[in-house]
Amino acid sequence: MKKDFVIATFECDEKLLHTTEKVISKNIDIYDIYTPFPVHGLDEAMGIKRSVLPYVTFAAGLTGLLIAMGFQVWTSAIDWPIIIGGKPFLSIPAFIPITFEITILLGAHTTVAAFLLMNKLYPGKQAVIIDPGQTDDKFIMAIEKDKTNVEDVTALLKENGAIEVRVQNIDLNP
Repeated sequence: MKKDFVIATFECDEKLLHTTEKVISKNIDIYDIYTPFPVHGLDEAMGIKRSVLPYVTFAAGLTGLLIAMGFQVWTSAIDWPIIIGGKPFLSIPAFIPITFEITILLGAHTTVAAFLLMNKLYPGKQAVIIDPGQTDDKFIMAIEKDKTNVEDVTALLKENGAIEVRVQNIDLNP
């Protein structure tokens, strides 16, 4: 699917952040912003909500903890109780290392799987490269052309520090 975008290129993160706040205050929808490194405050400026990924991680870790503890309690105290070295059947301190490992294992793998699913990433997917400098040293802002007035947006972007503003047709599914 190809779309036309107004693409603005910035040289520094401060100008990008300032321009993002100005663009959002004018009720112009930003399609996406591409940066070579994380810019603190950009998510808030764009109005992006907090991710649900920490909750997924917590739920997966809790599930791992319950599975590991439940399995160990069941095997050592219910299914096959054996006295080993005078320890009681239900020796919780001995269960902690395995419980910790299973909690981390399940939490980490579930988090990665959830991240890939939420972002529609899969092996072999081609990245959308709007500008070759977006992975090097440039900050790129993309605004859908058909949702805005190109002349007004171009003037706003240039007066707020964009070094280049252009209209470009981009294939979003390469």
